[in-house]
Amino acid sequence: MNAPITQLIHTQLDAVYSADAVAPPSAAVPRRRWRLGPGRAIPYGRAIGPILLLLLWFGASALGLIDPRILPAPWTVVQAALDLISDGRLQDNLETSAIRAGQGFAYGVLGGVVVALLAGLTRFGEYTLDGLVEVKRAIPTLALIPLLMLWLGIGETMKVTIIALGVFAPVYINTFAGLRGIDSKYVELAETLKVSHWSFLRHVVLPGALPGFLLGLRFGVNAAWLTLVVVEQLNATSGIGYMIDLARTYGQTEIVLVGICVYALLGLTSDGIVRLIQRRVLSWRRTLAD
Repeated sequence: MNAPITQLIHTQLDAVYSADAVAPPSAAVPRRRWRLGPGRAIPYGRAIGPILLLLLWFGASALGLIDPRILPAPWTVVQAALDLISDGRLQDNLETSAIRAGQGFAYGVLGGVVVALLAGLTRFGEYTLDGLVEVKRAIPTLALIPLLMLWLGIGETMKVTIIALGVFAPVYINTFAGLRGIDSKYVELAETLKVSHWSFLRHVVLPGALPGFLLGLRFGVNAAWLTLVVVEQLNATSGIGYMIDLARTYGQTEIVLVGICVYALLGLTSDGIVRLIQRRVLSWRRTLAD
């Protein structure tokens, strides 16, 4: 079925080459390159969407199109943020949230990588661990909160554990897929050269699994902030989520928006850091995004 298509492509290519061969020297004008990709990247282009949203919010508030009881104006939210900074509440809650998210993220990444290596490099690990992880994937992490509250209480251990479980799954899945996606030719070459296990891990496994791991890292960062929002509204006494929940109780919409903006900034910043690492580490790879 593909034969006519292949023949047509070869015919078109022959026509192009023939035209190039008979063209006079004066016609050697540089041709415009035919591009099928998304186009040239714009520096800081990802900020265009959020900036447009802020401008729309600002304009609608200035024209009185939005009821301030439902959505306060941007300048009201900024003033609330400055008040929180002046009395130190925002910094204290931000520090608590960052520590929780950092601990859970570190444990989740470590667990995901170790289990992915065991399951991806050995059949025994695959048969014993991959099925368990698939069972875990079928259960939403947030559905485990009641059980973990019974086992671990309502303290920091439960909150960090929930965040770690949320990070674990995407890191494991993408790292495992990266390991299993390594071209078998490289494995055969390593076996032919009789390289050691350490050299095999260093020169074949790690570079091959790196794109999948970094992709899982990006999903893991988002999962860490997502689960943090939930656990900080469960019997917490500090953190951005606690600040939002307390403001909801007193009807302080502008403080709720301050907390949401802080979460958004934290998520965008952490995702940007992972993207930067991904771009530096995988600079050898040319993709559609380049």
